Amino acid sequence: MLRVNSSAPCQIVYSLCKHDYLGYLIEPHIVQLNPQGDFSLTYQRLFTHTAQEFAKHLTDLDFKLIKILDETEQDFIIKKYHKKAIRPFEFFSKFYDQKFFDSVRPKIEKKLVEVLETLKTKGGLYLMDKDGWPAERKIELATEAATILFHFRRNEVETRYFPTIKYQGLRIDFMFKDAQVICNQPAWLLLNDVMYFFEQDFEGKKLTPFLNKRYITIPKATEETYFEKFVAPLIEKYHVYAEGFEIKTEKHDPKATIKVIYVENGISQIQLYFKYGAYSFAMGNEHKVTVRLTKSVAEIVDNTTAQNVGHDEPKIAESVNYTFHRIKRNIDWEKQQFRFLTGLGLQKVSALFHNLELPIVNEGYDASYAIISWVNEHIDVLKEQGFEVEQANSAKRFVLGSNKIDFEIKEDNDWFDINAIVYFGIHPIPFIALKQHILHKKREFVLPDGDIAIIPEKWFTQYSSLFSLADSGKQLKLKKYHIGLINDLAEDSIANVTLDRKLQKLNDFEQIDDFSMPVNFKGDLRHYQKAGYNWFSFLREYNFGGCLADDMGLGKTIQTLAMLQKMKEEDVQQDRHSTSLIVMPTSLIYNWINEAKKFTPSLKILSHTGTNRNKDVANFDKYDVVITTYGVTRVDADLLQGFYFNYIILDESQNIKNPSSKSFKAVRMLKSRHKLVLSGTPIENSVSDLWTQLTFLNPGLLGTQAFFNEEYVQAIEKRKDEDKAKKLQAIIKPFVLRRTKEQVAAELPPKTEHIFYCNMSEDQAAYYEKTKSAYRNDLLSSMDNGTYAKKQIQILQGLTALRQLANHPVMIDDEYTSDSGKFENVMHTLDNVLKGGHKVLIFSQFVKHLDIFRKHLEKEQISYAYLDGGTRNRGEIVSEFQQNEDLKVFLISIKAGGVGLNLTQADYVFILDPWWNPAIEQQAIDRTHRIGQEKKVFIYKFISKDTVEEKILALQRRKKSLASSLITTEESFFKSLSKDDIRDLLA
Repeated sequence: MLRVNSSAPCQIVYSLCKHDYLGYLIEPHIVQLNPQGDFSLTYQRLFTHTAQEFAKHLTDLDFKLIKILDETEQDFIIKKYHKKAIRPFEFFSKFYDQKFFDSVRPKIEKKLVEVLETLKTKGGLYLMDKDGWPAERKIELATEAATILFHFRRNEVETRYFPTIKYQGLRIDFMFKDAQVICNQPAWLLLNDVMYFFEQDFEGKKLTPFLNKRYITIPKATEETYFEKFVAPLIEKYHVYAEGFEIKTEKHDPKATIKVIYVENGISQIQLYFKYGAYSFAMGNEHKVTVRLTKSVAEIVDNTTAQNVGHDEPKIAESVNYTFHRIKRNIDWEKQQFRFLTGLGLQKVSALFHNLELPIVNEGYDASYAIISWVNEHIDVLKEQGFEVEQANSAKRFVLGSNKIDFEIKEDNDWFDINAIVYFGIHPIPFIALKQHILHKKREFVLPDGDIAIIPEKWFTQYSSLFSLADSGKQLKLKKYHIGLINDLAEDSIANVTLDRKLQKLNDFEQIDDFSMPVNFKGDLRHYQKAGYNWFSFLREYNFGGCLADDMGLGKTIQTLAMLQKMKEEDVQQDRHSTSLIVMPTSLIYNWINEAKKFTPSLKILSHTGTNRNKDVANFDKYDVVITTYGVTRVDADLLQGFYFNYIILDESQNIKNPSSKSFKAVRMLKSRHKLVLSGTPIENSVSDLWTQLTFLNPGLLGTQAFFNEEYVQAIEKRKDEDKAKKLQAIIKPFVLRRTKEQVAAELPPKTEHIFYCNMSEDQAAYYEKTKSAYRNDLLSSMDNGTYAKKQIQILQGLTALRQLANHPVMIDDEYTSDSGKFENVMHTLDNVLKGGHKVLIFSQFVKHLDIFRKHLEKEQISYAYLDGGTRNRGEIVSEFQQNEDLKVFLISIKAGGVGLNLTQADYVFILDPWWNPAIEQQAIDRTHRIGQEKKVFIYKFISKDTVEEKILALQRRKKSLASSLITTEESFFKSLSKDDIRDLLA
């Protein structure tokens, strides 16, 4: 065979040929043109890898078609099914059968149809001759779809049917004309060198029998089956003309129906189907028409039979008539209804029936009731959309209708009376009848008529607290402090709540009245502190106990003192006297006394502490406020419960978080008109910490400890139940006021300084006194005998030793094994600061002091940064502290860290010991309080009470002008001290 010369004229042809095994194929060939411009006998089959040589004779479209047709060629197909090389003849003789053909042919036809669709406009299709020459005759492609009409003619004996084809309005004779079905689906027919395609995705095999046959006969005996199985689907898709039976086209407005299918202990579903007049269809196929066949039998009198046989009576014969009902479907509308349901959270589970179910959301999820609850929840919107709802036959009949509860709440002196009716669809039931079902999580509630109402899953979360906390009786009664539950009912969309007018005010705790400040309060409250003071007054008005849980440093003490001062002034006006009790950790006693002197100097305060305290509680009457510790309260519980206080206030109330502790049992025995607790961290470790504090404030608010643990602690902490967390939040919200530093930042000054006065422990105080006496005696005698000037170094050493003892005796005595008041205080404060998520700088001028904290932090596994005079990689340490979110504590020696550090990530500064020179102290504070600091900074100075540290503070104030002048070193500051100054320090 001659090879095509690509530099001479040639042309591509698409050649229709028949493969022995694969059926009709189209092959691209390049054919050489002769000088007259006609096809020569020189040609070559083109593949993608050989076509490039003829690129100038081909278009981009040709390259695309060649690539498609590569995949229909026998070698390509054999390779897909047989990895090893094999000759085509061997392959087909071994592997070819009808199953192979049925699997391969549709894939080939898909490619052929793509090519034929392109060739409609491009042209270039030819017929291959028997010898393989690709251009025997040109084939025209039809420009529009041909139509098929099936004719059925039924008589008493049989039914004959045949198709007719029309193209451009004219009937085409195709029988016995050597017509060929080239593609089956969609059908392409080759007739008289024209390639026809058809409307409605027509199947070629429906034409094949008639290429060489005038009609097909259906005998009477099998006509019903044939009509049902073959004719009805034909009528659905194609045009049919009938004689001897009727085809009726019907149009109805559709209705969507959902059928609830209950599966006990399984997954209940709904089935979506559509009603068109008397006909019902499951959603499914894409046919715009569905055909239903009906059969009618009529009796006819056959006189001829009677006469022929010679009988007088005619014979009765049966005449069978068939009607095909063509019901037009609105497929787009049906899909829209399906999408509407999936948009409401359902998902499809069955391709056959388009059944839908709810996705499983969690382990405890009850799939047998879920779909019923879903229907009840959405029934109004479903009906509005036009859906009909029905139930499949089952042993149980469920109520399908919306559920609602009408609550009417009346306020009594100490109670809320709740009258509630539940509506399951149209059935009204007293809400209290559901009590056992809700407490024991029983979903099925049998109505008087035997129908079953399904209690919605969320009611168990919403109303179990209501039933558990309500007074047990025939009526629902709640204590007044359960106002949070009432608020929650009012906000709940499913419950229709009616409240008395007075209760409307209780509903909104944001709108608390403004109460006047006490006349003799020295100082001003910030706006948020005034709001806290107002809240105290509001709680008092309604006899509620409350927890002020403001962040550390926001002034819980000041807000409380303002309220106690107000109490005193009201007592004076009404000519009465009352005493309040504040219980706190020992380390805070002095701070309260100090703050009271500063802000409320007219309050008479008794410190009920120490081994020599007066145990006659009648003595309390002489005071406005009694201050004591948790330890003393435990010991004096029996005495204290004999006195009726106006307020009992617990500071750092997390001290009573353990319900089995003596502290909780002791404070619970005490009696008072009002109760408050103060804590920056009311929840230290677990939600269970709340129970003791709120039970102390409002007994019964959170139910029994066992109930609270099961209902809330387990649900929130183990099961991460957000609804339960919200429910608990609603119950406690009226009684817990918390403002974080970030929330009130606008009201805070850039930095707030606070002095913490710490009591020394007994062993520490004894050690301090012994050392002070020795130095003092030595010093006084030197002043008397004139050797004072030579003793400067000894004096400095003595004062330094006292300062170290005020911190922790371990600093000068390795053998000391007892405790330090300041250390306990600092750790307690640090604990609170860290729980708030803050960063803190801890400064001391003694490396030994920092070491004590290092060891403790390591023991508690609290990570920290550290810097002293010996630290080399300062930059890296600072950078790590600034950038690492988890690194919260930075221990710094004043001499190493006083200058050159930028630590703006910290917003708390602890100064563990006062320095002679306040300028040095200021430099330490400036490590965090500088440009780039966006947070408000709190500075806490820890001072051991009744020690040289307290004297240093007074000295600092006196020498302020000196400190701010040029004298900045410790030595020069010390040299500026007079004999009287030193006498004062050791007094």
